[in-house]
Amino acid sequence: MSPPLRAKETQERLWRGLAFNDLQAISTDHCPFCMKEQKSLGEGDFSKIPNGARHRDRMSLVYDGGVRTGRISLNRFVELTSTSPAKIFGLFPKKGTIAPGSDADIVIFDPMKKVRLSAKTLHMKVDYNPYEGREVTGATDTVISRGRVIVDGGTFTGRAGGGSFIKRASR
Repeated sequence: MSPPLRAKETQERLWRGLAFNDLQAISTDHCPFCMKEQKSLGEGDFSKIPNGARHRDRMSLVYDGGVRTGRISLNRFVELTSTSPAKIFGLFPKKGTIAPGSDADIVIFDPMKKVRLSAKTLHMKVDYNPYEGREVTGATDTVISRGRVIVDGGTFTGRAGGGSFIKRASR
């Protein structure tokens, strides 16, 4: 994935950058590839490795490492994961805010729920999790998209093709 996961000794500087607005967003490209079938194409030549990773656990990882540890506030968490990415990608105020006329997806997040991250719990056909076995506190419980519950109790209940394309604003 780009950028790659960072070494432990550089992580504190990244958290500080997020806290003091040197970094304005935490977003993902969500481009998963299987290790056995696709990532292994790069054995012997890293330039042949398909770039990307799955990021279902992003919100839990950021909450657990940032909010729970006091590195960032709950408001900063929402700004970094929702509002700022919507602004950067020209989708605000259609996305990134709960307001009249916005196409808000509502996420109900349980800050006390403990989750062990694993490839086995993913809702996609991916054979690895870069955070395999890590326990985090904080997880998405419910997601409401355009008035429909699409995640209930952490389980996807939506339907394939249920999303819609939102054109970004020109700059």
